[in-house]
Amino acid sequence: MKVHFLGTGTSQGIPVIGCCCPVCLSSDPKDKRLRTSALIDVQGITVVIDTGPDFRYQMLRAKVQRLDAVLFTHPHRDHTAGLDDIRPFYFRQRKPIPIFANAFTLEHLKKTYDYIFSQKNYPGVPQVEIHSIEDKPFKVYDVEVIPIPGLHKDMPVIGFRFNDFAYLTDFNYLFPSAYERLQGVKVLVLNALRHKAHYSHFNLEQALAEIERIAPETAYLTHISHELGKHEEVEKQLPQHVHLAYDTLELYL
Repeated sequence: MKVHFLGTGTSQGIPVIGCCCPVCLSSDPKDKRLRTSALIDVQGITVVIDTGPDFRYQMLRAKVQRLDAVLFTHPHRDHTAGLDDIRPFYFRQRKPIPIFANAFTLEHLKKTYDYIFSQKNYPGVPQVEIHSIEDKPFKVYDVEVIPIPGLHKDMPVIGFRFNDFAYLTDFNYLFPSAYERLQGVKVLVLNALRHKAHYSHFNLEQALAEIERIAPETAYLTHISHELGKHEEVEKQLPQHVHLAYDTLELYL
């Protein structure tokens, strides 16, 4: 399995428009962060988790040629605003693109992208195949995926486990069942927004506490804001088995 971090930044990305802080002015490529998304290649299936506003560029940068499915964590625009750009994959593959989301997220997507979900097939509109995620494992073709439930403030958010790998972003609370489903995970990706506490995201201290409780072999932090600090400096302060993810990072599991 290969994991490609398409983006590791928060909703504003890094650099933030108009910001002159040291992180936003950094020349280190690892401090340049597009909106959070990941590409998973597993058992010959290519899956994207979230299609944010940088989705088109992320697909071009990663030279993605095929898209078999999209999984959505929640409906916020920094995770869904690029849905329309699945069109080239639909045109090339000549079949609807399966999308997986919970009922809450699907409701929002249908309102925002009514022309995609409409019964009237306007020429040029991408076609999708809708799959509603319930609170139980599901399959993307032959790949089993385990949903990891939690909250993003008071909004339901879903993480995903593939085999020994789990990807969680935009959490500030994990349901008790989530810990059961994460038992034995070897590689964990978890959001860590900044040092200061936040009302809807884990901060660094909270993320590290969750990592200690879940006890993966290795963990990577994502959905990072410029308030966390420079990549090189923060990386040195982390436990040996915890790392900051960065855009274009690839893991082979």
